[in-house]
Amino acid sequence: MLTAAVLLVAITGGSSLLSKVFGGSFASDSVSVREVNNKLNDINALVEEYYLYDDEIDKDALIEGIYSGYVAALGDLYTEYYDAEETKAMMEDDSGEFSGIGASILRNAQTGKFTITEVYEGSPADKAGIQAGDVLYQVDGHLTDGESSDTVLFWTKGETGTEVVIQVIRDGETMEFTVTRDVIEEHTVEYEMKDGQTGYIYVEKFADVTYEQFKTALEDLESQGMTGLVIDLRGNPGGNFNTVTDMLRLILPEGVIVSVKDKYGNTEEETCDGENEFAKPLAVLVDGRSASASEIFSAAVQDYGIGTIVGQTTYGKGVVQQIIGMGDGTSLKVTIAEYYTPSGNSIIGTGVQPDVEVEYVYDENNPKADNQLEAALEAVRAE
Repeated sequence: MLTAAVLLVAITGGSSLLSKVFGGSFASDSVSVREVNNKLNDINALVEEYYLYDDEIDKDALIEGIYSGYVAALGDLYTEYYDAEETKAMMEDDSGEFSGIGASILRNAQTGKFTITEVYEGSPADKAGIQAGDVLYQVDGHLTDGESSDTVLFWTKGETGTEVVIQVIRDGETMEFTVTRDVIEEHTVEYEMKDGQTGYIYVEKFADVTYEQFKTALEDLESQGMTGLVIDLRGNPGGNFNTVTDMLRLILPEGVIVSVKDKYGNTEEETCDGENEFAKPLAVLVDGRSASASEIFSAAVQDYGIGTIVGQTTYGKGVVQQIIGMGDGTSLKVTIAEYYTPSGNSIIGTGVQPDVEVEYVYDENNPKADNQLEAALEAVRAE
């Protein structure tokens, strides 16, 4: 069983800087716990004596730096330490639910201005009168121009029931709205019926809310007489392991979905009973940014031969992480296992190779054109 130890450190005068780390086992063959403690105290003393800007030192940040630096030194791209604020943001991202205004915002890279691209039906923003197409000018008095997307989104989020003042520009007129934040379910799935009764489902990420959204999309498209389906996972970085396996149970035949092997050689399999096997023509769109759960999804479809993989080779992230709470609001996301496709293959470093390789080509004469999507639709229609 995977367990987490609590990291306890304190920067105080002459006391031990690192009093307890990982149950007292914080040492190597060449360095003892005492030597680590002493060196950290020496570094702290030198900083206090010589550092020019010592009045600006945030000692809590120094302590957080010890934790994050220790984890970073593992050299694993996917194992990370998160402070309390980062942990909260990550958990919201994984769940697909957050407290905010219920509007999607897009930043123009050239102008730095933000536009409201979508207002969720029935959301606080919708009830307040904010509309898609509004240019977001201020949030609680903060000018948005030139800010990062993460910063502006952070301003719009907050505790449920709290108010945020939003100023937008609409048709050259500045308008102000007071919006009461509420729990918002992120839209991680979009879908529509394309010409020829071919269904299209775009999955942005695999959050907790994505399964029900995907299931609804499938059922609605089926009710409209869908004759084939394209599932678009381009740019999808992955997400919840249980979500992707549950989604695959809606389309796969009976058998293994994915197998996972931990550091001790223990192997677990996720299986499908095949009761919902998708029997119509299917294509899955991927690219080099399709990673993790996206690769579990596309590899399973490919291994069972129930669909055509179209696009470009995926990222190649064949490992699984687990988020472990540290008991103080912080967390550790740690790589715990490798996963294998239904045929027993690892995709680490190789990714999922498309059956039909198509590189995206931007058409300046028709910016909305999508040659990869057209190739996927053609693959479905040809079956």
